Amino acid sequence: MRYPARVDEHGDTREIGVGPHPLPWPDDPRLDPDLLAEGDRRNVTDPYRYWSREAIIADLDLRRHGYHVAIENWQHDFNIGSVVRNANAFLAAEVHIVGKRRWNRRGAMVTDRYQHVRHHATFEGFVAWADSLDLPIIGIDILPGSVPIETTELPERCVLLFGQEGPGLSDAARSACSIICSIAQFGSTRSINAGVASGIAMHTWITQHVEFT
Repeated sequence: MRYPARVDEHGDTREIGVGPHPLPWPDDPRLDPDLLAEGDRRNVTDPYRYWSREAIIADLDLRRHGYHVAIENWQHDFNIGSVVRNANAFLAAEVHIVGKRRWNRRGAMVTDRYQHVRHHATFEGFVAWADSLDLPIIGIDILPGSVPIETTELPERCVLLFGQEGPGLSDAARSACSIICSIAQFGSTRSINAGVASGIAMHTWITQHVEFT
């Protein structure tokens, strides 16, 4: 069987992942027999090699952090895939898509298979969900009255909310936020896209609430 390959920074071609597992196979119920037999070419970290998708999700669920991520999707924002990929990387509890159900999954790089994604058809429904769990909504946008995220203590349990590319947070979103945080910029561009902003905001939460050993 032929597997996908990629070209590294030196121009050399190499296969992604690992090939078939040598016999005898480990006696571990988390392992997928098909992956053991054929190889594991998925975009997963080495400790999860040969694990079934269900086993990976179950393990991640034991360690997910206390913050959620939400993004408005009224105009089919192409950044949503990047937001989901970042949420997986920084182990958010869930991603919430508010508005249109359909979104472009290409940027997620199949991480949506391991990340819980919930849809809310209306913003009112999303706010009701957040209120039911007593989760403050923290908006991320450059707006009058916003506070610098670099010097703001983010709640340990919260929802980080991002608006559409271009218009930013909707009026309904702004009114629902406990606070709105801005990200410091130093160049000539007025804003950064939601995918980049989400990664910065999530990592800011991580640096405040996760112990590094």
